Amino acid sequence: MRFEDMDVWKMAASLSVEVYRELSDCKQYGFRDQISRSCLSISSNIAEGFGRATDRDKRNFLNYAKGSCAEFRSQTLVGRQAGFIEPSVADKWVGASNSISAMLTGLMKYLS
Repeated sequence: MRFEDMDVWKMAASLSVEVYRELSDCKQYGFRDQISRSCLSISSNIAEGFGRATDRDKRNFLNYAKGSCAEFRSQTLVGRQAGFIEPSVADKWVGASNSISAMLTGLMKYLS
């Protein structure tokens, strides 16, 4: 299975593109850099996992992706409270990260 064909990777990659575009004018550079990196890490870890030979390795990287998803969700909530992210955008991102996390959990169970 190619990671590019997986719905969870497509969703994570699209979310990352959306984050980069939405925050391109954000002057809080440290925040923008951190949230962008955590979001990008989700799809990157999925890809890296599927570049590995064993299901155990795949699961490990999917678990890393799930951790990055939680990190991104936390940063989104903080960014909303700080006024860096519009509430409607933050709500959308939190929902997307929850969906991605659930998909990753299902995929990890499938590989067990």
